[in-house]
Amino acid sequence: MPRLLQSYPPARTVPTARMPEGTVVSESLAIAEELASRHPEAGLWPADPAARAVARTLAAEMHAGFQALRSHCPMNLRVSYTGCAPPPEVLDDLARLEVIWDWAWGKTGGGPWLCGAYSLADVFFAPVATRIATYNLPVSDRAAVYVGAHLAHPSFRRWRAMGLVDGPDQEFYRRDYPHRPWPGPAPIPARAVDAGPSVNAACPYSGEPVTHFLETGGRVFGFCNAFCRDKTAADPEAWPAFMAVYLS
Repeated sequence: MPRLLQSYPPARTVPTARMPEGTVVSESLAIAEELASRHPEAGLWPADPAARAVARTLAAEMHAGFQALRSHCPMNLRVSYTGCAPPPEVLDDLARLEVIWDWAWGKTGGGPWLCGAYSLADVFFAPVATRIATYNLPVSDRAAVYVGAHLAHPSFRRWRAMGLVDGPDQEFYRRDYPHRPWPGPAPIPARAVDAGPSVNAACPYSGEPVTHFLETGGRVFGFCNAFCRDKTAADPEAWPAFMAVYLS
């Protein structure tokens, strides 16, 4: 990790972001607040003051807590297990999640999102949704609906698709639990192929000439590099720019 952060001084942890003028901002809560300040038009926090207060409270507790859950269930977007024998400390964390999520829904009018519309509060709990899905953790039906909403959200699907192709599996995250199918939406089948001709002459993301190809639905589509191709092959429906070409 220190090697990866060498170009982001003085950051020591991830996530870390570099702002357009070059300023480095580390820690998820600081990044969230900085982006909300710079882009008020995006509505990253709820507009209603009461809902915004709830959202900030939830994000702060997520940022500072749930260490047992984090330790026993390291986040892994690539697999899903039938179970993980959660110890009492993890069950306590899950019970706390139920308390604060129910409190948020009661204050802001129900779900599936915590504070009305999707907001930074939900962004902070996306890694928790991943853990619940990955390790098949026991939660209430209402919490399971919330987890399912995360798994189906377009930004979550894009996040997972990139994670599936970004380098090899790391030994730190490997667990010997029995596997089960990923509980989120099933991607359209797609695979990399060596050559075209492709339906499109320009990459749907960059507009550059195509050099890499995938096949799906009996047709071949082109991309400007291997990562554009592979993230699309991992979950074609996660990418609106690709689907515009696919459905044309």
